[in-house]
Amino acid sequence: MISAGDFRNGVTIEFENNVYQIIEFQHVKPGKGAAFVRTKLKNIKSGGVVEKTFRPTEKCPQARIDRKEMQYLYADGDLFNFMDTETYEQVALSKDSVGDSLKFVKENELCKVCSHNGSVFAIEPPLFVELQITDTEPGFKGDTATGATKPAIVETGAQVMVPLFVEQGETIKIDTRTGEYLSRV
Repeated sequence: MISAGDFRNGVTIEFENNVYQIIEFQHVKPGKGAAFVRTKLKNIKSGGVVEKTFRPTEKCPQARIDRKEMQYLYADGDLFNFMDTETYEQVALSKDSVGDSLKFVKENELCKVCSHNGSVFAIEPPLFVELQITDTEPGFKGDTATGATKPAIVETGAQVMVPLFVEQGETIKIDTRTGEYLSRV
């Protein structure tokens, strides 16, 4: 059990028969009346965000989220196949539970599979990936001071905005949280 006075960003709690992750919290002590904790909670299964207020003494059970490193093997229609690297057990996940989190992940790469009580709700790709550009307009030198960008398609099929000097066939580093180009490799 965790009291509302101990809430921190990223903590997961069970509340009203759902599992929520705390996105934002704020301890408020008004001039008149009792203190309270204002929070923004994200439902980890549906992705919806709600705002709730708690008294600092209220307690919620803390949810246990299991993060297991698995290897992404291949996609088969609407199923995505993963393998546990320790037990070699394979798991097929539906497109609904995976979402678009694999748009920067190549086959045979490692990622984290997040589950609560055995049901998978999210896939966490590696923070940074190196992918080759398969299609973009020809690059040209100069005009780098403006920070102009152009669209490029990487080998997984995702679109990334890259600087004008980056050419087709080059390998680039991408931040998977934001989908932003970081550098050439």
